This record gives sequence, structure tokens and C-alpha cells, in this order.
Amino acid sequence: MKSAAEQGVGKKQRGKTKAPTIGVAHIAVMLAFAASQNAYAQTDAPVNASNAAAASAGAANDAAAEKSLPAVNVTAAQDSPQHLNADVGSGALGTRTQLDTPFSTTVVTSEELQDMQPQKLGDVFARDASVSDNGNPYSAWATYLSVRGMQLDWQNGFKIDGLPFNSYGITMPYEQLESVELLKGLSGFMYGFGAPGGVVNYVTKKPPLSGTPIRSVDVGYLTDGVWAEHADLGGRVGPNGMFGYRFNATHEEGQTYNDGTIRRNAFSLALDARITRDLSATFGALYQDQHTTGQGGSISTAQYVGTSLPAALSGSTDNLGNPSQHLNTNLQLYTAGVHYNLSPNWTAHLTYSFSKSFRDRNESTFFLENPAGDYTDFRFAGKEGHRLSLWQALVEGDVKTGPFEHQLVLGAAWQKQVNEYEANSVYEQIGTGNLYSPNTNLFYSPEGLATYRAGDITQKALFASDTIRLTERWSVLGGVRYTYYEQNGYTLTGTTSSHYSQSGVLTPTVALMFKLAPTTTLYTSYVESLEPGSIVDFTYANAGRMLKPLRSKQYEVGIKSEHARWSASTALFRIERGAEYANSANVYVQDGESIFEGVEAGADVRLGANWTVGGDLMWLHTKYERGSSFDGNRVAGAPGFVAAGHVTYNVPYVPGLRIGADAKFTGNTSVRPAGDLKAGGYTLFNVGASYATRIGGYGVTFRAAIDNITNKRYWEYQYADYISPGDPRTLSLNARIDF
Repeated sequence: MKSAAEQGVGKKQRGKTKAPTIGVAHIAVMLAFAASQNAYAQTDAPVNASNAAAASAGAANDAAAEKSLPAVNVTAAQDSPQHLNADVGSGALGTRTQLDTPFSTTVVTSEELQDMQPQKLGDVFARDASVSDNGNPYSAWATYLSVRGMQLDWQNGFKIDGLPFNSYGITMPYEQLESVELLKGLSGFMYGFGAPGGVVNYVTKKPPLSGTPIRSVDVGYLTDGVWAEHADLGGRVGPNGMFGYRFNATHEEGQTYNDGTIRRNAFSLALDARITRDLSATFGALYQDQHTTGQGGSISTAQYVGTSLPAALSGSTDNLGNPSQHLNTNLQLYTAGVHYNLSPNWTAHLTYSFSKSFRDRNESTFFLENPAGDYTDFRFAGKEGHRLSLWQALVEGDVKTGPFEHQLVLGAAWQKQVNEYEANSVYEQIGTGNLYSPNTNLFYSPEGLATYRAGDITQKALFASDTIRLTERWSVLGGVRYTYYEQNGYTLTGTTSSHYSQSGVLTPTVALMFKLAPTTTLYTSYVESLEPGSIVDFTYANAGRMLKPLRSKQYEVGIKSEHARWSASTALFRIERGAEYANSANVYVQDGESIFEGVEAGADVRLGANWTVGGDLMWLHTKYERGSSFDGNRVAGAPGFVAAGHVTYNVPYVPGLRIGADAKFTGNTSVRPAGDLKAGGYTLFNVGASYATRIGGYGVTFRAAIDNITNKRYWEYQYADYISPGDPRTLSLNARIDF
């Protein structure tokens, strides 16, 4: 994580739940109860959608206004500590604030992303204890996360502006994002197919709402020799600012900390047109092309005979990579939408999106043999691609029936995903080696590698939700998605190798919410989800087989409380999911269920004018059961306990200077479903600083961060049966000018 310099609120706000200990969360809940009567006496009405929209609009203008403020005010502009009044997209639930969403959520803002300068998705959510990092930069694993012990679904668990794309191998241009949202848990009603870990939604930068232009340029440096340049331009033109635009461009190139190389070019464009008072149109495009070489391969324990892992390597090692390994990716996304205000209380949206992602990999899989670190080196070389198309029509609005107020969302969606896999890929043993010696097994990709249409998934859905306000404090939410799906697998010759289809699949959600105060929501919720069957990876005996879809259920009880100087939230959850794993014959199977039960808790507090402290924790109990071959074992990849804490200090003697530090402990994690091998627990420490000032009349911000300051060596759980060296100590620097 690039934990720099948290801007007052900056990174301190990020996690959904922030608490140094569980006791802090309990205290926060008691304070919320005690304050409820007094708060209602002083407040005319609870936070409503229009309040949230106004807050969101104000936040959108912060970046544009920043350059006109004195340096000390640039860093003092703050919203709530956990952004609970910020809007978060919830698919079929429409857009609502985090405080009014009856599920656990996290929002990371653009300002926080600038402070962090993340290189992978784990950096973005490093302060959220519910999120475990499973990836390394510059590799196909850079977006791998576990949320509540479950890895996100790279086919369906990632969205851009709420619209689907396939994330495998794709590292997003974080500098071009307005925010990153995480909806934890099941998402079946909200988005259709999806694994129960959650959904990450990347929100791209949009045209400014007012006529104030946005113009900034920044330059960054990252260990050991990576330089990046980024420009952000936006404004409004035409009569009364009728047309809006936002353009971002990034170039990144250099030598990475593991002696590899990276070259990345990314561009994004967002346009809008206010055609009439009630009719508007939007268009978006994002293009990124990235090339890396020398990245380390994956380490498999499928053939490992020891009961403890070998001594951990530094993430900066070049022992696992060499020039013949590479990852080339390309992402394209195009969106268009029309939005019409049917009445003061009703709005209709029609949206289309098309995304295309491609990757060309040459990557080793090191099958670890013994505690001495010996391995056999299998090399994969091939190409893969994915295409996703979506049409969605949605209307949302408010009605009143007798004493009850209804917030309704009605919609229909059609989505098709096409997976293109290797037609003539290479996967073979190219040699042997040892973790503690350089890998000299060179194998360059042959010419003529191609892909074929390996499978497709079509979803047709109708959905509806109704949030009924029963009284000033009580409300109930009900929603259901009706889905017809068809899932096909194909052979190289184009004939159908597998087929699943089903109509009338219902994925419901219900929730009950109670306002202890306008700033505090107590909720309980239930949701079901359906995820597509896995296409078995090439390392297993049944490679290429498409498994049947899996159904999951989630039960959750939580509380969120947001105040000017502190915020807190807690959630208790139980998730039941069909289990998938490799059996003793190395066949990837569906067998039994995996159960996840846990609690998240945390708080953030501003102490005086200069200090902010906070923390976050998750306790998690998991097991395989109900017929699984590993009944009673901990679920692989799920740590039992995670805790994070942070502190930020605004230096009063140097206006505009902020310093910060944070730490995160991740408990030991089972690597294999058999439960006979664990990756040990570890603690990471990060420090950073930022300084905002004015030079020559322009706003200038300098940022610096050192991650893993102790250069801790540790094994990181990567995927079932897989591990990787954790990231080494890294230095990042950035200078930005607003003009």
C-alpha cells in the first residue's frame, strides 16, 4: 500500500470499518444509542437522497476548486471519516449513500488514491481488515483479493461505473479514477452472476458539474526505476456549459523492483451533454495497453510434501523471473447512456457498454517439492481474451401509498460474455530449479499463438426493489432478480462440449433498517447469489472443463454511525457457499459447502485539529462441511484474524504538511483445503508524508511514501494451493501541479 500522507481525512477515512480494537466499536455503538433521542430532537429529518446528491456534487467539485485555495485549506477540506454519506453504486438497488445501504461497503476516494499511488488492488484496500491482498504488481495476479476470506470473481466481481468487464490480468489506471467502491458479500440481486466475496466498482473521473476547469499534471517515481507522467483535463463548453468533458492520459515506464520492466499507456475520456432540462446523454471510453517482462511466476504447493513452507523470499528477488517471461494486456471499454427525468420524482436510464480485455502470457508455474526450495518449472505460453456486452434499462423514483413512502427501482438487463482461450498454447516442463538460486530456464513464446471461442454466458434478467419507509425510523427493503441464463463450452472445432441453461432463477434480497438517529443506521439483511461454474485451470487434471453454477446465501447484521469528528461501523455475517477445490487426484471438483462466519468492526476519530487515529479488524471462522472431503477444515485462503491501525498528523508549524503511519496484521492462512500447510501471519508497517503549497501562483503537492518499511519477508496466499513472496520495501514519490 502506498500509505503516504493521508490528507487529514485522506486515507484515514478509507475503510468501511475502522477500530483499533473490538471495544472501540462497542463504545461507538453505545454512544450512538445514547445520542439517538437528542439527535432526533435537533434534526428535522433523516439524511435523504437529495442531501446525498448535494453532498456528492460538492465532493465532485473539490478537485477543481483545490487550486484556488490557500495551501492550508487545500488539506483542511474534509468530509466524514468513513465517507458514509457518500453515494455508492448498488446495481439494481440504484445509487444510495453508504449509510443507507444495508450491506457492508467501503469507498476509497480520488484524493486517497493520489496519496497511495497504488500499484495493485491490494494497495487500494490495505486499510480494510476484511480485505486480504493476494497479488503482486506487474503480474496477472495484481487484482487478486480475498474479502471475508473469499476471493473475488475475476469474471463477474469487477465493474467500471457499474458496468461489467473481465479483470483477469488487468491493473487499472488508478490515477484516472474518481473512486473505488467495494460491496462486500453477495451481489446476485444487485448485479446478476457473481461469487460471494463481493464486487469492486471502479468509478471513472467525470466532467465537472460547474464551469470551473480541471487542469493538472503530475510526475511520479517508484522503486527501482519506474517513472510515470499523468495529465487530467476537464471542463464545460457551449451555451450554459451544455457539454462537459474529462480527459486523462498516463504513461509509465521503467525497471521494476524485481529486475523486470513495465511500459503502460492509458487514456480515458468522459463526455456528457445536457440536451434539455430533463434529458442528458453520456459517453465514456477507456483504453489501456500494458507490457511487462521478467515478472516472477507462480509457486504451487500441489506436489509439496512438507508440513511447513520454506523460508520466505523477498518480493524483490529476481530468482523467479527472467526475460523470457512476460505479460501483455489490453483493455478497452466503451459506454453510452441516456437519462431522462420523467417527473420530479422519477428518472429513466438506458445504458449500453462493451468491454474487451486481452492478455498474452508467458509465465512459469513452479511446483514446489520440498522445504529446501527445489521445484519443477512448468511454463505456460498462450493468449486469452474476453468480450462483454450489456444493455440495461432502469427506472427509479419515489411514490407514496397511504402513510408509506416507497423508493422503487425497476429494470431489465441483457448481458453476454464470450471467453476466448488458447487454441494452441504451450504448457510443458522446461526444467528444474531452486527458490534461492536464479532461474535460468529460458522459454520464449512461439510464433502463431491464437485463441478460440471456448465458452459464452448469456444472462437475461428482470429486477425490482422497493425500499418502504414505514415510519421516520423504520424501513424495509425487498428485491428480486429473475434470471434466465445459458452457459456453453466449446471445443476447438466449434462444437458444444458442455451446456447449462435455466430459466426462472430467483435471487432475492430483503433487509430491515432502523434509524437510531439520522446519523446512525442499524440493519439486518439476507441475500442470495448465483455464480457461473469455473472453467478449470490448465494446471489441474480436468483442465478446460466447465463446472456447473453455484448458489450462495448471506445473512448479515450491522450498524453504521457517521459524525463530524468520528465514525464507526460493525457487521456480523454468515455466508454459505458451494465449495470448489482440487482433490487428492488433482481434479478440480465441486463438493460440499464452505461456511464463513465473522465480525468486522472499526472506527475513525479526529482528535483536535491535527490528529486522526483509527483502526479496523476482522475475526473470521471458516470450515468445509456438508459432504466435503475436507469436512471441518479451515477454508483455504481465509485468515482467522486481521487488524489494521493508522495515525495521521497535520503539522501545525508547517501549514500543508501531513505525516502518517499505518500497520496491518494478517493472521496465518491455510494454503490447501487439506489444512496441512499454512502461510504464516505477518505485520506490515508503512509511513508517508505530503506537502501542499503554492509556487508561482499554482497549487503544488508533493507526496512520498515508504511501504513495508521494515522490508518484512513473508509468504502471501495467492490462490488455492498457490503462494507468492510478499512485496518488498518500496519508495514512491509524486509531484503534482494544478494550473
